[in-house]
Amino acid sequence: MSEKRILLVDDDPDLRLTLKLPLEAAGYEVVEANSFSQGQEVVKDVEPDLIVLDVMMDTATAGFQFALDLKSPDPNSEFKHLRETPIIMLTAIHSTTPLRFSPDQDFLPVDLFLEKPVEPEDLLEKVRELLGE
Repeated sequence: MSEKRILLVDDDPDLRLTLKLPLEAAGYEVVEANSFSQGQEVVKDVEPDLIVLDVMMDTATAGFQFALDLKSPDPNSEFKHLRETPIIMLTAIHSTTPLRFSPDQDFLPVDLFLEKPVEPEDLLEKVRELLGE
């Protein structure tokens, strides 16, 4: 079986390390990006099998915009070949604001929301599910 590639897009280096270690220990190749713009560049180069994405980075809604860009139905989208890539949105927004979000095909095209902090076992379980393992 070939190694699956996961892209972590989060501005917190400690959180990226906390997520990266168990993912690599489970046999995944992990690529990191520390911002919205870096994530958009890296995703084109590495073509990940799954993305773990923070909401609040460069702006309070950068993760939402990243997901919308990636899943855009525009036939000329530079990300059209990545539309089917599963996205796990990792966020503390539910614990820091009264706002509530859930996956929505049109407005928030992610596959799953996980609350920070996430237990490594929970993350691995969800990653395996989304990758069909």
